[in-house]
Amino acid sequence: MNQNINKIVLILGANSDVAKQSIKQYVQKGYAVIAASRNTKELDNFVMENHLDHSKVTVLYFDATDFDSHQNFYDSLSVKPNIAIYAAGFLVDNQKALSDFNGAKQMMQVNYMGGVSILNIIAMDKSNKKLERIIGLSSLSGVRGRKSNFIYGSTKSAFTQYLAGLRQELSSRKIIVNALVIGYIRTKMNEGLQLNESLMMEPDYVAKFIVNAGNSFTIVPNFKWKIIYYILRILPENLVAKLP
Repeated sequence: MNQNINKIVLILGANSDVAKQSIKQYVQKGYAVIAASRNTKELDNFVMENHLDHSKVTVLYFDATDFDSHQNFYDSLSVKPNIAIYAAGFLVDNQKALSDFNGAKQMMQVNYMGGVSILNIIAMDKSNKKLERIIGLSSLSGVRGRKSNFIYGSTKSAFTQYLAGLRQELSSRKIIVNALVIGYIRTKMNEGLQLNESLMMEPDYVAKFIVNAGNSFTIVPNFKWKIIYYILRILPENLVAKLP
């Protein structure tokens, strides 16, 4: 018997390319998925086009930036999750974010504040004895501040630190918290950016690291990105300043 039957995965920001591949892989493993996003029509189309069992995938409306709605969203869930994943993300060009605070604000709200808002609610529901794991999608951009993307990177750095503290907070309840620290992915969010092709990862490849997350806090998909991650962490400030 599949041990994942009757287990529920809640994916917040489920319209991202990585999140969609995660939906498919979780369903293949026997989980039921609640896919939540602002664009429910696109998610419905994705479920239909991929012939996913409608009894296994529920599509709900969720706005990461509508903080006041988050408690009602969670309370309205007919079943509470075993696994919760925050996959919502937003990116604008760093120069645009520097000159127009609205872009910077939206990155802060989607990448950090929305995650803190909904995950606090999920984590603090002690009546949900089934909760076993929380996964947040972060980025290598948050490892060190670099002049090309430090505003976006700061939101991801803050989210990673939040997840690290949440992991400690929930350890006594045996709930695992993982931070997926991700490099370049071939997704719609990165379309038009000049990125190194040899470092690009496919969404389904990254999704495997979500679906098969273990006990480690930091998960860095791809050995090339693991090397870059460790180099960034130890690189002297004067060398970081020379990076783009």
